[in-house]
Amino acid sequence: MRPATATAAAVTTLIGIGAAGLAAGRFASDAALKVPPDRPIPGDHRLTVHSASPGRVTLTRSLASLRPGTYGIDGPGVHAVIGPVLDDEPHPADTVVRRLERVGPGSLEPGTRVRLSPRLYTGDPLSALGIRHTDVTIPGELGPLPAWYVPAPRDTWVIAVHGLGATREHPMNLLPFLHGRRLPVLGLGYRGDPDGPRPPDGLGHLGDSEWRDLDAALRFAVREGAGGIVIHGWSTGATMALHAAAGSALRDRIKGLVLDSPVLDKEATVRALAAARHTPAPLVPLAVRAARSRAGLYDDGPLALTDPQVLRVPTLIIHGPDDTVAPWQPSRELAASRPELVSLHTVRNAPHGAMWNADPARCEEALRRFLTPLM
Repeated sequence: MRPATATAAAVTTLIGIGAAGLAAGRFASDAALKVPPDRPIPGDHRLTVHSASPGRVTLTRSLASLRPGTYGIDGPGVHAVIGPVLDDEPHPADTVVRRLERVGPGSLEPGTRVRLSPRLYTGDPLSALGIRHTDVTIPGELGPLPAWYVPAPRDTWVIAVHGLGATREHPMNLLPFLHGRRLPVLGLGYRGDPDGPRPPDGLGHLGDSEWRDLDAALRFAVREGAGGIVIHGWSTGATMALHAAAGSALRDRIKGLVLDSPVLDKEATVRALAAARHTPAPLVPLAVRAARSRAGLYDDGPLALTDPQVLRVPTLIIHGPDDTVAPWQPSRELAASRPELVSLHTVRNAPHGAMWNADPARCEEALRRFLTPLM
């Protein structure tokens, strides 16, 4: 082969390899940037329903099905809620029996494949919980934002912001607790939700752009008479809360933050989501680089979200060491850096976004202690 021809062939090969790498990275980054908002985050294996009867359900035995607490289980056309493990119930060694709290919609049939989910309720506050609410529309940057407003007598509002793999149905887990303390609640839907505006690039940004919809919700709450606001965010909703506390023109109205499973190390979260979707290990670094360039991640402006100086209001972090999507260590470091403002409530044996599910009583007591001075 002549030198010129050989050089051209080599260049063509390198270009082909580079293009293939870019395509692979783009494909792999979709696992992190296109998390469906109405499906469980990947990670846990699917479980099989072996049998179901009033008050009892038998599932495949696994670390997931043995977790303590209360969870939803989702399968094709069915949603149910399960409670504690019933150790005294007879069962084969490869199964586990849990209390079946309720089923609906759908039915649990033997052989149904399900995943655990932190979401306990479907529908809206009235249909799911009997709590009266108003459907409101908030003017947002990309279009109308759907929200539920649950009125109550107090002057301090709670804005509830869901995170990865969830919709505004997820924060309804805590609605009975918040409503019982007579706190008005605004359950926010935002860009990328099934009933929200579509992002221009079709991608999630792990809170980096979505927080502007939370900013719109702050403006709505103030217009409607909120004297102060506590933002309760889960997962990337917690990241949105930190962005709002740092950058909103109305940040002086924010009285406190509750951060459940906060995404503070975005690169680690991108890696975890890519790996959970069975991305081959050699492609995971490509996914991280592609996510950075496609969605502009990790650029938090002049102050990084984990900079202690960002926090100026009381903050409760609810997190634990078993979260495989958002590492616990950054939460510990943030709490240790501002002990006068930040408290950390640790929950063990809880997956991402499901701290309350694993231990509802202790989580609600931590919330009670945190919210009481802010009411």
